[in-house]
Amino acid sequence: MAKILVLYYSRSGNTRKMAEAVAEGAKETGADVTLSDIKEFEPRQLLKYDGIVAGSPTYYGILAGPVKDFFDRSVKIHGKLEGKVGGAFASAMALGGGIETTVMSILQIMLVHGMIVQGKTKKTHFGAVSVNAPDQESREECRQLGAKVAALAAKLFG
Repeated sequence: MAKILVLYYSRSGNTRKMAEAVAEGAKETGADVTLSDIKEFEPRQLLKYDGIVAGSPTYYGILAGPVKDFFDRSVKIHGKLEGKVGGAFASAMALGGGIETTVMSILQIMLVHGMIVQGKTKKTHFGAVSVNAPDQESREECRQLGAKVAALAAKLFG
């Protein structure tokens, strides 16, 4: 059974709702899932998981400061996340407000850590996104993201 972590930062609650849907999708595959606010988590704890999905609201077209700070502090475990599965999701106040660049900024961090990121051929290619509160379609994209990360982690880590 894969161990999946869904980390998020959410000021308005929108990104938290997305995180809950990501966790639901991962659980549907039979994964052991932990859902946590990034402010209540320490980077060293990442080592316990096979897959990590991180979410952030979009501030000025990039990830929120608390998410960036968390990953900056993960430098102490640099090289130890190599081969783990990663995924990302983001919310924004408006379409074209930088949602995709926020997802990409999280994925860049994961790739520098040597993590494996699986793309998607339809719709949200890089990760799940939402404008304001997630609607049914965004929630489904989140569930699919959680399921994909969990399924890949299960294949790799059995």
